[in-house]
Amino acid sequence: MAVKDKVVMITGASSGIGEATATLLASKGAKLVLGARREDKLQKLRDAITKDGGEAVYQITDVTKVEDNQKLVELAKTEFGKVDVIFLNAGLMPNSPLSELKSNEWNQMVDVNLKGVLNGLEAVLPEFKEQKSGHVITTSSVAGLKAYPGGAVYGATKWAVRDLMEVLRMESAQEGTNIRTATIYPAAIKTELLETITDEETAEGTNAMYKQYQIGPDRVANVVAFAIDQPEDTNVNEFTIGPTTQPW
Repeated sequence: MAVKDKVVMITGASSGIGEATATLLASKGAKLVLGARREDKLQKLRDAITKDGGEAVYQITDVTKVEDNQKLVELAKTEFGKVDVIFLNAGLMPNSPLSELKSNEWNQMVDVNLKGVLNGLEAVLPEFKEQKSGHVITTSSVAGLKAYPGGAVYGATKWAVRDLMEVLRMESAQEGTNIRTATIYPAAIKTELLETITDEETAEGTNAMYKQYQIGPDRVANVVAFAIDQPEDTNVNEFTIGPTTQPW
């Protein structure tokens, strides 16, 4: 299988989609390099993977810091000799109506959801260009495909990631660097994302919706594995995934 022995970096790896993806890929023989801010959860995930016979290392990573992303790439090279895949998955969703003027939260979303992706690219693209291969996978959102009241800034960051990834795909093809891309647009997935919402009305409505529809993050992990598992000459670059019953 194409997943086996690939060195896969994951940001936002300590819970939710990142944790589920790390667990699945490790079971398929990938070598995991895990980044997130919470060391206790990273340790627990690393230990669970190695206990089951997998390979994983971790480093505390704040994706808003360029140097943290670069250190994660260096960790991958030191421990496993290369980087094959980067899954830029860290994200925040403190949604609220624009009229609430929660500008601090707006800036946090821009810093993590968009600049975090750019920082990851800055760290890994030199490696991918030099080896003329690589795979960039990002977590966008269905809010990166259509507009939702209460989610203007979150959606703006996810639309930006969509455009960024499409241009990366085209430029890679033009430049002959053989960098594959995949952008994932999840709907209601059971993660910790809702815990960042501070606006009470928005939190109440979003929690009720997720309680009705949400599916597990392992569903997204399956999509990530599918994308990686394709032949190197094949790029499957966009996936929308959500509950069958949710009219997103």
